[in-house]
Amino acid sequence: MKDRNNLITTILLALGFLALVPAVQAVSPAPDGGYPGGNTAEGQTALLSLTTGTDNTAVGLLSLRSDTGGSYNTGIGAGALFATTTGAENTATGFAALLSNMGSNNTANGAEALLNNMGGSDNTAVGYNALQSNTTGVGNTANGANALSGNTMGNFNTAIGELALEMTTGSHNVAVGANAGSNVTTANNVICIGADGNNVDNSCYIGQIFGATSSNGVGVFVNSNGRLGTTTSSRRFKEDVRPMAQASEPLLALEPVTFRYKKEIDPKGISQFGLVAEEVEKVNPDLVVRDRDGKPYSVRYDQVNAMLLNEFLKEHKTVQDLETTVARQQKGMETLTAQLKEQAAQIQKISAQLEVNKPTPRVVKNKS
Repeated sequence: MKDRNNLITTILLALGFLALVPAVQAVSPAPDGGYPGGNTAEGQTALLSLTTGTDNTAVGLLSLRSDTGGSYNTGIGAGALFATTTGAENTATGFAALLSNMGSNNTANGAEALLNNMGGSDNTAVGYNALQSNTTGVGNTANGANALSGNTMGNFNTAIGELALEMTTGSHNVAVGANAGSNVTTANNVICIGADGNNVDNSCYIGQIFGATSSNGVGVFVNSNGRLGTTTSSRRFKEDVRPMAQASEPLLALEPVTFRYKKEIDPKGISQFGLVAEEVEKVNPDLVVRDRDGKPYSVRYDQVNAMLLNEFLKEHKTVQDLETTVARQQKGMETLTAQLKEQAAQIQKISAQLEVNKPTPRVVKNKS
């Protein structure tokens, strides 16, 4: 308000200064449509009902026709801001733009944009029929022909693109792209980027992302605040780096399960394999992803994989050590076997020699 008063003061000073300037050649015929209170009207019955309103501009048949005490409104186009009576700071450009408006701080640029708006405020509509059906919704932004055209009482929606969020009556939805969010009707907090989406609260849809392949990409993660990001393995982003050692052993206490998601999540009921976050929390709380309320929501499977790798490498080393020990023992046994064979050969040789050197037995004749 202070800035507006300063602007008005500046304009008045400029007008006073111009009054002191010697007369110059004026346009002929002189411009009309200027009225007291800073109001300007040009067009049949434009600003016809005005009583106390100030600083309004109406150009076109029936523009601002019903305005009595409203101020700082601009209506350009036949029927623009036709029904506005006391609303303020509305801007309508185009045939029947903001035709039924009774609210304030609305901007409509396009034929029939915000056509039926009555008590809604702080709306912006750019494009033919944009926000056409809006009646009491506030804080909506529609940019594109027929964008948010079906919205009546929904609040704080943003639609960019022709027919974006055309049928929604929900609130806090965002759609970017032609026909984006076409399946969103009554749901709230839905984001659709180049996608039709579905009528499901608190959901997000991105077109052409499913089935897209990347040979060298990285996984995208979402935290509880809705922030997207990727993980990095570069040493330059890490500190306190040390071997995992025994830290992965709690994995041995986890119990993998089979399950099916509830119908509202997966109507097909496809069999799933994984872990239960609440059970994982009991084993190692650091492996759990939590929601905004701090409750277990999911499992950090990427961390589980790293821990499994550590356990695998530990077992692999154990197997290697056992193989080394067995090889050493086998070599020892082979050596012992060779020694035993050599000893057996020597014994056999000695036995043969003893047999050769054995004295011949004597025969004694008996005397009869």
